[in-house]
Amino acid sequence: MDFDRLKKFIDEQDIKLDKLYNNFDNDQQKKNLAYAVKLTEEVGELSDEILAYNSFQRQEKLDVKGKDDLGDEFADVMLVLLLLMKNMDIDMEKVLNKKMAKLEKRK
Repeated sequence: MDFDRLKKFIDEQDIKLDKLYNNFDNDQQKKNLAYAVKLTEEVGELSDEILAYNSFQRQEKLDVKGKDDLGDEFADVMLVLLLLMKNMDIDMEKVLNKKMAKLEKRK
């Protein structure tokens, strides 16, 4: 996967979600807040999977966990984060390259 394919996918999902949620009533702040709340929800689900991965859950919860659930939750967090970044006009490739360059300079 490359950045161009990922950006195209995010753009397509954003359009799809606009249609699904009635264009968030043409309110960008409402849309940003909705994505931020969704991100929080997805981080909570990821946290649950991390607990299960490390066997820090009740046995009945561990019994229903699937093998792919952890990876799926990481992907959910990333996709919602990218949707939020797009809607807040943050160029993911630019900021990631900038951050990576900064980290590479550290000793």
